Amino acid sequence: MTPGSNIPLSAARVTVDVAAPVRLDVSSLLLTADGKVRSDDDFIFYNQPSGPGVTYRSGGGAAPDAIIVDTAAVPPGIEKIVVTASPDAAGQTFQGIEPTATIRNADDNSVLATFTPPQLGTETALVIVEVYLRNGAWKARAVGQGYANGLAGIATDFGVTVEEPAPTPVAPPQPAAPVAPPQPTIQTPVTPPAPPMATPPPPPAHAPGAGKINLDKGRVSLQKNQTVSLVKGGRPLLSSVKMGLGWEPAYRGKDIDLDASVIAFGPQRNHVDSCYFGKLQIVGGAIRHSGDNLTGEGGGDDEVITVDLGRLPQEVTGLVFTVNSFSGQKFTEVAKAYCRLLDGTTGEELVRFDLTSAEPQTGVMMAKLIKQFSGEWEMTAMGDFVKSRTVRGMVKPAAQAL
Repeated sequence: MTPGSNIPLSAARVTVDVAAPVRLDVSSLLLTADGKVRSDDDFIFYNQPSGPGVTYRSGGGAAPDAIIVDTAAVPPGIEKIVVTASPDAAGQTFQGIEPTATIRNADDNSVLATFTPPQLGTETALVIVEVYLRNGAWKARAVGQGYANGLAGIATDFGVTVEEPAPTPVAPPQPAAPVAPPQPTIQTPVTPPAPPMATPPPPPAHAPGAGKINLDKGRVSLQKNQTVSLVKGGRPLLSSVKMGLGWEPAYRGKDIDLDASVIAFGPQRNHVDSCYFGKLQIVGGAIRHSGDNLTGEGGGDDEVITVDLGRLPQEVTGLVFTVNSFSGQKFTEVAKAYCRLLDGTTGEELVRFDLTSAEPQTGVMMAKLIKQFSGEWEMTAMGDFVKSRTVRGMVKPAAQAL
């Protein structure tokens, strides 16, 4: 197909996948006749993977992400489904990248059409194809429209609520002005990240400035610099907890060997010990590491650190969880990094923080747990990048961050 060309769809269910030499985030929006979404629920992406008649399918880093459209299930009033793509690495443009969209029959996987947009450059997001209704029949059109302000620019154009500073390396941000750290922001993951769209339920994201959060209402999603008290029903959660950390390669077929660690501190920010792949237990076994993951591939947590809060010695009052790249790969080469706190007994997820931005550094402080005078523990999302390939280099910045 060429830009602007269209084909009738010979199948009621079609799959649109978008392949490129680098990892892409693929998403979709359901639009009415006025070219807008009805609500944020009409934005389909990896964190909200299904909607009426439209489903997102992750390739898991080994295959392209895809959007599946069941035209028979698309609700009345929706006349167009646009398929978008953006590089997963923060700030990366389509310069030198040739993405190819393939439209397939979803039932037998036969190819109906392909489209490679020509002459891409500083675009950081792209409406690549659209599936649309015309005179009662469904068709597909090659689009290839680029945006310099990322997926947030596309979403805003189509009426999705985006609450973020929307930084861009190639064009002035619009419409919001950048918000400087350390103020928390709601952003989507392009980079980590994670699209920087408002996080869809469940669970609801807590707005910045909402004060201290606890676990009374169930699982909590944190934004950068937000804090949650590990208290439920007014009682401290003083049992075993697990911190799961996960990531994926931003480039398909390229292993990412990152190392998750936790640094234990005393009340004067003094370094007590560090637990990492080379030292799997510290402080009498109250903190334990699951071992090194060498690739980052596959679903679920890549490395897990178990902390028995009740068994921690009195001199441990602060824990900082970090991730480092000993091999020197930067976090701009990492996709969908996150940390999540689990109940160590039941396995229930209590708190989650998705890294929605990336910097070309080799270390990141993901989260910290701090013991209060009352005996309760609080977890704060960090997402602060550091130039360090090992946990040893993280001790000083982690102490300063407590």
